[in-house]
Amino acid sequence: MAQKHSKKKKLSKKQSRRASIKKKPQGIMSSDRYPLIIGLILLVTIISFYTSIPNDFVYWDDDMNILENQYVTSFSIDNFWSNTYAIFTSTVIGNYNPLSIFTFGLENMIFGIEKPEYWHINNLILHLICVYLVFRISLSMGLGKIGAIACTLLFAIHPMRVESVAWITERKDVLYGAFYLGAMYQYILSKKRPQNKKKHLIWMVLFFILSLFSKIQAVSFPLVMIAIDYFMDKEFKLKSIWNKWPYLLLSFVVGLLGIYFLRDQGSLAANTVFPLWQRLFIGSFSFIVYLYKSIIPYPLIPLYPYPAEIPFYFYPSILIAPVYLWIIYLAWKKNMKHLNFGLVFFLFNIVFLLQILGAGQGFLADRFTYIAYFGLFFIIAYYFDRFYNLPKYKKPFLIVGILVIGAYAFLTFNQNLIWKNSETLWSHVLKYYTTSTLPYGNRANYLRDQGRFQEALRDYNKSLELKPDQATTLNSRAKLFFSASNNRDTILLALKDYNRALELDPDNAEMLINRGATLGRLGRLNEALESMNKGIEINPQQLSGYSNRSVLFSKLGRYAEALKDIEAYLASNPYDPDFWYESGSLKAALGRAPEGVIDIDRAINLSPDKGIYHYRKAELLVSLNRIDEARQSLQNAISRGYRNINPNLRARLSGN
Repeated sequence: MAQKHSKKKKLSKKQSRRASIKKKPQGIMSSDRYPLIIGLILLVTIISFYTSIPNDFVYWDDDMNILENQYVTSFSIDNFWSNTYAIFTSTVIGNYNPLSIFTFGLENMIFGIEKPEYWHINNLILHLICVYLVFRISLSMGLGKIGAIACTLLFAIHPMRVESVAWITERKDVLYGAFYLGAMYQYILSKKRPQNKKKHLIWMVLFFILSLFSKIQAVSFPLVMIAIDYFMDKEFKLKSIWNKWPYLLLSFVVGLLGIYFLRDQGSLAANTVFPLWQRLFIGSFSFIVYLYKSIIPYPLIPLYPYPAEIPFYFYPSILIAPVYLWIIYLAWKKNMKHLNFGLVFFLFNIVFLLQILGAGQGFLADRFTYIAYFGLFFIIAYYFDRFYNLPKYKKPFLIVGILVIGAYAFLTFNQNLIWKNSETLWSHVLKYYTTSTLPYGNRANYLRDQGRFQEALRDYNKSLELKPDQATTLNSRAKLFFSASNNRDTILLALKDYNRALELDPDNAEMLINRGATLGRLGRLNEALESMNKGIEINPQQLSGYSNRSVLFSKLGRYAEALKDIEAYLASNPYDPDFWYESGSLKAALGRAPEGVIDIDRAINLSPDKGIYHYRKAELLVSLNRIDEARQSLQNAISRGYRNINPNLRARLSGN
């Protein structure tokens, strides 16, 4: 009997092994193939956004965040800590997102501003990290394999992603998104792995703080924590809300600071033409558009300007609020947790961006949906998975899914192209909004800097025709007149525009300094100095004030004061070779030729191919009777194409 019993037991083990083999998932959808799946999704994402990589910086916040941001342009190993401190203790255009600005500083130090493709690649890499995290979160929250793939693909290549990835300034979107989703994933793991809860919560707090430093939008995270509790816990208790008070308090404080900075910069006052009760309708209409565009992302426009007055069809949109909340209530009553979580997640992440406070240049923005759309994609993916797994729906749902993803990828691929440069960007906006002033002004700035002065002037004139009292556009058009010609009449046109701009904005430091430079060009040096002094007094951080005033002081023969301004400029921007050259020349004029040679050597180290630097060094070396070195410097100047050589200097160095 014992032998029979033993044999039977052995047989049951064999059967058990066969059963386990049968149950093991096979094919591409098995869990051990997840790296292949996410790899394919990331590849599709890279292909969809590949056209964003060759794009340039654009004249829409890229200039202020990067190209004209002294803490970015001067970022180096030498001033790493001082610039980092400055970045984390200041705002840019009223926004406090220091971690994003810090990454710009690092990129400038490593790659330089001349290679924007590397900056675009970094945006794409951060987006790929977000895509990977969405896949992990989808699986962790119980979506089926098909559902997780669907949710991740929608997040990855939906055309509403383009603004966040293809626009370098929106580094803050993909950076805050990576930390936000990382914090979310760690919080989910803390609930699924209670034995490692403390470790996951520590990582969650770290990622949450980094997300806040990347973009203020991260203040919604504590609310999402509560939504996750509801979704994952068997029984949701009010205690779950109370436990979030430290995170809610942190978000509240950061939110208040963000409002303060925006108000201080003037962004909140930009659209106060609409009273609060009307802005509620702007918010409700925006909410409906975001819902609609999650399915049909058309039209895709970088800027949606505020209307001159509220259209009648905005008013019925307020009904979306009770309808949306009623659906959330019904989903809660019927315990439809996937639907409820997705709706609540979207609401928590979009409600603070509905422009009810009036901040921003448009009442809509594609980038505002970057994280928020995860909630809607989660719902779509959940129900797609359910129907896909029903035999009669499997094939049609697969076909529809492939067609939708293919269409989205195609739209994304092409939408990246409009971000090629400022001309393509603003020309695209003007196809839809021909009476908006901002696109004309920004396109004109680009055309001006490309030397296409007549085209730029047409755009400036059109913008001012639509809205004459634009101080910023008058300032920009004055820059065009100033740089386009040395003709006195043209310079007078620049002065006229600066004077008018300062009537509208009398305490604008940049405009005061620019007017000073214009007066200096006209030979009215004392008036120029007065205007520049006032500008520097208003904003001592305006570097153009020191660089321009140093020229005035030099013309007035006040070399010591000119040198002091040059040194103030170089303290913040030590990698500008032209100003090391000027510093060396001024020191020579002050009888400090040995120091002048040192400064000109710095200029040469930064830009060794400029012949004029080598020639000036030769002049100083001759004055110091260092003839052999002077000969070498002169030869260096000639070999680099410098031809304007003083005959007396040439004769002395040739030995004649």
